[in-house]
Amino acid sequence: MEKRNGSTEARYAVHHRDNDQEELVHDSSLDYKGRAPLRASTGVWKASLFIIAIEFSERLSYFGIATSLILYLTRVIHQDIKTAAKSVNYWSGVTTLMPLLGGFIADAYLGRYSTVFISVIIYLLGLILLTMSWFVPSLKACEPGHMCQEPRKEHEVVFFLAIYLISIATGGHKPSLESFGADQFDDNHPQERKKKMSYFNWWNFGLCCGLLLSVTVVVYVQDHVNWGAADILLTAVMAMSLVIFIIGRPYYRYRSPTGSPLTPMLQVLVAAIAKRNLPHPSDPSELHEVSKSEKPQGRLLCHTKTLKFLDKAAIVEGNESSTEKQINPWRLASVTEVEEMKLILNMIPIWLATLPFGVCIAQASTFFIKQGTTLDRKVGGFLIPPASIYALAAIGMIISVTLYEKALVPALRRTTGSERGIKILQRIGIGMFFSVVTMAVAAVVEHRRLGVVRQNPLTGSTSMSVYWLAPQFLIVGFGDGFALVGLQEYFYDQVPDSMRSLGIALYLSVIGASNFLSSLMITAVDHLTEKHGRSWFGKDLNSSQLDKFYWLLAGMAAVNMLFYMLLARRYTYKNVQRSVAVADCYEGDDPSTLA
Repeated sequence: MEKRNGSTEARYAVHHRDNDQEELVHDSSLDYKGRAPLRASTGVWKASLFIIAIEFSERLSYFGIATSLILYLTRVIHQDIKTAAKSVNYWSGVTTLMPLLGGFIADAYLGRYSTVFISVIIYLLGLILLTMSWFVPSLKACEPGHMCQEPRKEHEVVFFLAIYLISIATGGHKPSLESFGADQFDDNHPQERKKKMSYFNWWNFGLCCGLLLSVTVVVYVQDHVNWGAADILLTAVMAMSLVIFIIGRPYYRYRSPTGSPLTPMLQVLVAAIAKRNLPHPSDPSELHEVSKSEKPQGRLLCHTKTLKFLDKAAIVEGNESSTEKQINPWRLASVTEVEEMKLILNMIPIWLATLPFGVCIAQASTFFIKQGTTLDRKVGGFLIPPASIYALAAIGMIISVTLYEKALVPALRRTTGSERGIKILQRIGIGMFFSVVTMAVAAVVEHRRLGVVRQNPLTGSTSMSVYWLAPQFLIVGFGDGFALVGLQEYFYDQVPDSMRSLGIALYLSVIGASNFLSSLMITAVDHLTEKHGRSWFGKDLNSSQLDKFYWLLAGMAAVNMLFYMLLARRYTYKNVQRSVAVADCYEGDDPSTLA
């Protein structure tokens, strides 16, 4: 063993001495021993496949809870449909907004690997507590052997504590793991850069496989055995993912935390305000920029013509050299720091424009599933669990991602000559269009279902097949293959290099804020419609008018698409320098394809 270790060290020393670009990775990443990683034995698919497998396990556990949560709240906690939908939206909102904190901590202090490791431990604690709430007699919803109309307070407290522990864990796990997987590809290496463009597609393929298994196997156990048995299964799966994550440690490429990424942005703003009266230089090359050797982590960015006010932060005052000024970053910023600030500001309108899309897809995990409980779910003598209908969305997304990766991108690369095929924002826009179609189809189906209810007030819509819901689930899944994957890629790729975990968190915050916005819309629409007659949200679906709510969302999303298209046409993508000269930059529409 000592001889083999010595041989390995000697081989590594030869590679290090030769400094061969094809053998060692020079993108500021490190291997698990803190050295420059060997390209042949670390990163790329050999590392990211471990990470995708972990995502599969985590999504299996997450969706095992999320897709059935509204059913648990109505059946066990005995909440009415309106309260249960809002409870699900609040939990989903917290779960998808927590990554903003988790991503910041990963980028600034802990690093992505450590953040994922700690998050998995917290996740396991939440699942263990959830399991205890079902099996421990003193924590059960009802007294053993008794039926109850209201659960015991102890059960409610432990149940909600457990699911919100899972929210906290997801806050660190989700942004850190996805960005950690993308870190396994070197942006400066042409072959690895092209593989990275496929990474987000296969990441979501693994995610959908976890979702598919969750809403079939796990949901079946919940429906035909009990919730506690399913909780044991989910806990075992998460424990297995922790083992897999540790096994892959020698193959990963790691990035050191760089401190708060928000401080340089605040410095840019302060410097720009302090120099607000200085004239803007006519030549961008007069602005201050550091050399590559002075920026060991991250890449230098090209100067852009947007938000010119911020450029003043990079103006060197008087006769003093930029080297002298660098000692006070609150007075002088580099062009790269200014451009990183511009990237974040340019993202704000895009983030806002994606919220109506998020509100539309939020309905799939609440009202869409609840609709399934009112329909005939028998298929050849087998009763399909309501949450299993969500499998159709996963199937739609798998089809979408596969077609995009294997057919659409290769064809578009040949047509456009771009590595990416189409621009990221175009891909998101296509997904938004499908969300409009989804809500329109859902409105038509719900209108028909309510018609059946009116004709058969005693039996309701149980004579109507659950297959009527298939189109809206398939379409929302197909659209997610464009919009959600595009949003992941956009927020990872277009943020500053030091903020990539936070970038994934920004993507997740779209979903989280949309869930909160959906809850607010339900409350507002309920209040307004009740004030002017009959509320669109009754005690149950048969006394509600969800078709009108769906049409409202479809109209809102359609109008928002026009606003989004305007933003996308005017958007300036991240532009990475190919040399130290500020002016030496690519002038195309989408320079990110070369980054």
